Amino acid sequence: MDKYVADIFDEMKETQNRFIAEASPVLIAISTEIAQCFLNGGKLMIFGNGGSASDAQHIAAEFVNRFKMERPPLPAIALTTDTSILTSIGNDYEFNDIFIKQVSALGNENDVVWGISTSGNSENVVRALREAARSDMKIIGFTGRDGGKMKGLCDMLFQSPSENTARIQEVHISAAHIICQLVDEIMFGRFAS
Repeated sequence: MDKYVADIFDEMKETQNRFIAEASPVLIAISTEIAQCFLNGGKLMIFGNGGSASDAQHIAAEFVNRFKMERPPLPAIALTTDTSILTSIGNDYEFNDIFIKQVSALGNENDVVWGISTSGNSENVVRALREAARSDMKIIGFTGRDGGKMKGLCDMLFQSPSENTARIQEVHISAAHIICQLVDEIMFGRFAS
């Protein structure tokens, strides 16, 4: 088992090294877009399924509460948390509509949507991104593998450099933490104008 665990760590390190080598430009672009959204009075809506739903909630909490620095709360919403909305839409319509209806109801053209899907093909995420595009919202996508259907829908797409769902999710949360810190620095810290 020691060898098995060591192999997992080696895969994690290889994925992280590829992430470090490739990610900086897209993470800076995403952070700049989110900061501009907040500065313009917009909000950030984040969503995904399973582990990606947990990531959406985690990221929203970092913006609403704080990441590292003390600063005012920032308007971010995880569209994965309201069980009454999720279950009523899933029951009355279908599970694939749980995010599109929320984006349609809550979104404005100054807002940013952030869809997370390790495959890039989660239908409920893809439908919500299409709705955001129709409403002229900026679209951020977090995927892995080849980007799936999300690849052509996003203004900015971060693809975790892996085929393994666990490695994709590990890189996603690392990238999200970098974005949280950059947004804070753009708005309130060393890069503020």
